[in-house]
Amino acid sequence: MKGCVAAALALLWLPVPPASAQGLPRVDPVGTTYHDHVLAYDRSSLPSGISLFAQRTVLGYDIDLDRGYGRIHLTCRSDADSRQGRCPVADTGLNGAGRSTVTLRFVERRSGLRTDLQVVGALQRAYGDRRCFTDYWESTERPLSTSYSPACIGTPPAGTGVQLELPQHELEKLVAGRWEAELTLDVRVDSNGAAPASHVFAFDLTVTDHDAVAIYFPAFDQVTPLVGLNLRYDPIRQTVAGRAVLDMCLYDGVGSQSQYIGVTVRDPVARGAGPGGYAAWHQDGGVDDSQRLDYTVVLEHAGARLPMANGVEQLLRGIDSAQLRLVMLPGMAYPVYCVPTPLELVTPSVPASSKRPGYFSGDLQVEMRLPSSVP
Repeated sequence: MKGCVAAALALLWLPVPPASAQGLPRVDPVGTTYHDHVLAYDRSSLPSGISLFAQRTVLGYDIDLDRGYGRIHLTCRSDADSRQGRCPVADTGLNGAGRSTVTLRFVERRSGLRTDLQVVGALQRAYGDRRCFTDYWESTERPLSTSYSPACIGTPPAGTGVQLELPQHELEKLVAGRWEAELTLDVRVDSNGAAPASHVFAFDLTVTDHDAVAIYFPAFDQVTPLVGLNLRYDPIRQTVAGRAVLDMCLYDGVGSQSQYIGVTVRDPVARGAGPGGYAAWHQDGGVDDSQRLDYTVVLEHAGARLPMANGVEQLLRGIDSAQLRLVMLPGMAYPVYCVPTPLELVTPSVPASSKRPGYFSGDLQVEMRLPSSVP
């Protein structure tokens, strides 16, 4: 009995033999695979990135080394045009390490604005056994478009994995709007052969920027507008009248796709203003008619002139089809499109003798309201 027990213990402590050359599951690159990436987010909370291929996603693997899957590399359809991705169109043969990029054009549906983003990725080679790497994978990353495949103890790799992503710092370049793009990458085994497989990535990104909603006055940028009424004296009629235009543009933070925008123009003083509801007052004070200049306000939108009553909201519709203007808002790193809505300040003709000579001034407030339900 003792001999049997001793023999059994000896068997339990035998060293584990090397794993057989099973490797990873077999994967054959074939056909076209489509990947859809539909995402909505606000610029105040950017996603960490968009993963196209998780790390070590196998593009092809077979321990039959004649298949050549250890030489797999990715190429673009163009090395000059970024509409479907711009990168090498053939094997580069680079033997260095590191990641590489694919330039991809995104187009904003409403405005047609174009922005190129950099998709970042790398290849990793996988081997048919664990003589060099316990998990079969070479740790070194290789550029996407190289077939370079270092041998392990004289044996070439049996397959290739990939990682591909659109990083957060690239997503920062997209301003509010609905952005679309399509990336096509061909999977190649032989440097001079046809591509046995392709991957097509379709992007549909709805970006909002609620923190950047703004009433923008291009001529005044980051300061409060100071607008003259441009009064002119008519020596024949002995009257004064004026007309001034204040350039204004509305940014709704959703790529000018709001159902409507509510605009209110308000005279915060309104000390007995005339029919127009707006007035400038003489610098010496007083409340009689001689010390008050009445004026009206008209807002232009989509070819229409809209009279603006003091403190009464005007709903502007057709925002999603209105003409747009490209501007650089204060504090933003990239240009955006806003809806031009210039204000016209009209001082009707009055007898010059009815007004006290001197300097007249007043305040005007403009408010914007957006729908509660926005993208």
